[in-house]
Amino acid sequence: MRQIRKFAGALAFAWSLWAGAAVYDEMMQAIEIDDQRTVAELLKRGMDVNSVNEKGESLLLLAARAGKPGVVQTILAAKPNLNARNSHGETALMHAAIRGRSDIVKLLLNAGAQVNHSGWTPLLYAAAMNHVEIARMLIARGAEVNATAENGTSALMMAAREGHLPTVLLLLEHGADVNYTSPFGYNALTVALERGRRDVADVLIRAGARR
Repeated sequence: MRQIRKFAGALAFAWSLWAGAAVYDEMMQAIEIDDQRTVAELLKRGMDVNSVNEKGESLLLLAARAGKPGVVQTILAAKPNLNARNSHGETALMHAAIRGRSDIVKLLLNAGAQVNHSGWTPLLYAAAMNHVEIARMLIARGAEVNATAENGTSALMMAAREGHLPTVLLLLEHGADVNYTSPFGYNALTVALERGRRDVADVLIRAGARR
């Protein structure tokens, strides 16, 4: 009898694992096709809104990365951890910022997502891709213009390196330190010159940049 109960318990545990995996797969498919109704139903049935995959990516991050504002809204209604970070330290807001999804950025900001934290930030991601509107939104919500990533890179350095003059101008307008130098000896002017971004370099020099 004891062996039967043990087997039954193991079977029940295996079934719960299979059922959980099936529900998660259903959620992933719903996010991919922007099926808000199924997302809401799965959450209502008890799926943890803070579920993550093997990379530590939350449902909110996955929906933001997929560019599904309707699903993002549905997930936000279930009160997820807005600032959950994956194995690379990225948040849903960072993924929306780097992909230029101003609609999703706005939803996340209105829900209270953090704009400042350690490591790479949403503003750094926006600057890297010249998403000026998003950078402006983040700054308006208090993004630290001179924040740096772990390697010492600033948003101004990222924009200058990629030749993103509109973002460079925006950052300078909002107080970016034109002569900030990373621990590796680089600043916005040196990376602009190294990449042949002459127009950006000229603007930086006029703003007081020194090599």
